[in-house]
Amino acid sequence: MISLNQVKKVFATPHGEVKAIDHIDLTVEKGEIFGVIGYSGAGKSTLIRTLNLLEKPSSGSVLVDGQDLTKISRKELRLMRQQIGMIFQHFNLLWSRTVYENIAFSLEISNVNKGEIKSRVMELIELVGLKGRENSYPSQLSGGQKQRVGIARALANHPKVLLCDEATSALDPQTTDEILDLLAKINHKYQLTIILITHEMDVIRKICHKVAIMDKGKIVEQGKVLEIFQHPKHPVTQRFIKQTVNDDDSHEIIQNLITSYPEGNILQLKYLQDTIEKPFISEAIRRYNISINIIHGKVIHTQEGGHGSLYIQLTGTDSEKALQYLTESGIELEVIK
Repeated sequence: MISLNQVKKVFATPHGEVKAIDHIDLTVEKGEIFGVIGYSGAGKSTLIRTLNLLEKPSSGSVLVDGQDLTKISRKELRLMRQQIGMIFQHFNLLWSRTVYENIAFSLEISNVNKGEIKSRVMELIELVGLKGRENSYPSQLSGGQKQRVGIARALANHPKVLLCDEATSALDPQTTDEILDLLAKINHKYQLTIILITHEMDVIRKICHKVAIMDKGKIVEQGKVLEIFQHPKHPVTQRFIKQTVNDDDSHEIIQNLITSYPEGNILQLKYLQDTIEKPFISEAIRRYNISINIIHGKVIHTQEGGHGSLYIQLTGTDSEKALQYLTESGIELEVIK
């Protein structure tokens, strides 16, 4: 559906050239929710704006549904942009227009007849949960409601791609979850390809199928979200994961327990997707002459399933046999002590 090939964007500044994005290669399949994450200045917002050529790349190609946007005419680009909806961090609504009129605007400039406009707008108002608010103005809406209007407006022309530029950054946690649930519903209902830019790994975890991590204009790591959470390789990725799962707290707990419980082994068990709901701990205790003290644990859920970690103290004469059993069952083990 979307393919970026060696895309580069350079800005000229009084202090010289700045590479906002630097030779990016990226492929997004049809129907995916694809996240792009990075800290401020990583280049992620510039990247998303190249997908509809709001920023024209300095070099490289941008293919959307087989069309290279860098090589088509302005008229063809205008038509392609109708297939690429976009929602923004600060909503970008027309404040003098009602909810209905904001959603209808893009259909009006596309010369859609009034009957079709009314039918489509009312369908979208129902979809995004704003029934009864169609005559309200943006100033009368909450932040979450404003973003729902932005989503409905972006969907008006039946786009194939939806670009979300920090779409939840201005929202509180509960409203963020509601908007993410709505985007997941839209993705499932229409098989709409969604590209989501964020600086929050928790947003990636909740909604995305795949993720690309950016740093200094480059993609430093990418893959399926569950795999990235299980085995982050790049230091930037590891920092995002650590902030999301509060690993610092876990290590503090472990250091305290090493001192408090000098006997036996202290282990970290990593449960992968296929093992997370199976009772391996109780089965190990039943089979072998061991005792297990559960110290600390957590489960992280993604679109593809969950993974979790559990810290335990293991003692007993059959400890080695129990460890072998857990390893053969598909659980990754790390001996802390």
